[in-house]
Amino acid sequence: MTVLVFGAGGQIGQELLRSLSGRVVCAVTRSGRLPNGRECVQADFDRPETLRPLLDAQRPAQVVNAAAYTAVDRAESEPDVVFRINAQAPGVIAHWCARHGVPLVHYSTDYVFDGQGTSPYGVDDPVAPLNIYGASKLAGERAVRAAGGCSLILRTSWVYAAHGHNFL
Repeated sequence: MTVLVFGAGGQIGQELLRSLSGRVVCAVTRSGRLPNGRECVQADFDRPETLRPLLDAQRPAQVVNAAAYTAVDRAESEPDVVFRINAQAPGVIAHWCARHGVPLVHYSTDYVFDGQGTSPYGVDDPVAPLNIYGASKLAGERAVRAAGGCSLILRTSWVYAAHGHNFL
């Protein structure tokens, strides 16, 4: 029973791989290499049309999508790229998962909100992204839901780990 992890080289993906040790995992990164140099499956989310054949070849039992375009400020200058990576690619994955009865865990962000809340956000709180990054992640959530499969969307905030670029 293979768990396919998109974004395995990122901050969340690396922690997922660590926590899934002992299970059969197919790690997928943009470069085809993990940070430790080990080879893995390569995927380019900027070319969403390449994801369906990858999934057909791997035939996972579960899929986790932790891949994303996360350069929030730079996103403003290249919205087409950001939406392909954060919205279209998750939609392709979600449709494949729905068609094959494969559960999907998709990582999103609190950037789908406007930041004006005074208490923790709830699932049903209104969304109002303030930038391209947040709008693209919201579009990704909507694409995952529209696919109609078994999915779980996690909205993260302030992610940190022993590696990565947060809290420097």
